Amino acid sequence: MKPLTAPIFDVQRFSIHDGPGIRTLVFFKGCNLHCAWCQNPESQQVAPLLSFYEARCEKCFACEKACTHDAILKDGYRVDHERCTLCLGCVDACPHGALQPIGDYLSPENLVEQILADRRYYKRSGGGVTFSGGEPTLYPEFMEKVLDLCHEHDIHTTLETCGTFSYNRWQAILPKLQLIYFDLKVMDTARHKQATGLGNVRILENARRLVAEGYPVEFRLALVPGYTDGVENTKAVINLLKELGKCEIHLLGYHNMGETKIDIINGSQKKLGLASYSTDQMRQVSAWFERCGITAHFDG
Repeated sequence: MKPLTAPIFDVQRFSIHDGPGIRTLVFFKGCNLHCAWCQNPESQQVAPLLSFYEARCEKCFACEKACTHDAILKDGYRVDHERCTLCLGCVDACPHGALQPIGDYLSPENLVEQILADRRYYKRSGGGVTFSGGEPTLYPEFMEKVLDLCHEHDIHTTLETCGTFSYNRWQAILPKLQLIYFDLKVMDTARHKQATGLGNVRILENARRLVAEGYPVEFRLALVPGYTDGVENTKAVINLLKELGKCEIHLLGYHNMGETKIDIINGSQKKLGLASYSTDQMRQVSAWFERCGITAHFDG
């Protein structure tokens, strides 16, 4: 039988922004959306991959000598992803840290062992673990086992999701979550598909069903200039919240730091060149939600 694993690309400790208290954030690789503004382009592909930091490279080509699959390129981006087998010989050989792996397959036990390293902080602060990505709901069997292990150790669990999951497959798992952050994006179906590569019919169905069945769901909206922050889209978000009887939303300010990651993975995502959202802009949008009867929370 194949071991139960999932691709994880980061386990970030001591976060205070993705749920109550001090938290550990677990970032999964793989996502069934491809948002034009994706902040974590390294998460979209399921498989682990190598990143290349050109500024660190001294062109000693110790990596080439270590590579047994002819996957090192002399010009441009250093790694031929199609030839690379992720043996990591080049990573070990590089004396400057210019090549770094992104992602590794972990078992539920391996992951929970890392999560438990900070449980004393969870108890003191009312924190816990938040599963993010990428999209954690792509791995239901893995998540179910991890959640069971977290509950054995009384660890608070939060899920961040784009809402594309199969409700039937997740119905038995959802009660094991103590908080669900549900990300809304573009409310118009055609525009949602244009911006993310997928329509939003299932997303909206899942949002309505989670609320109807009484799950602890809180909605979020990333404010992306020209995509999600316009009056038409924010009004549609407000209308949905009122329909669901929800009077609060978490607003997330867009930042363009994700674009720097495109180069290190040789990604195909286009750089939008959008300005990061300022605190003043966040206040303006927050005030608009407040005037419409929705309490808006944001950091800043």
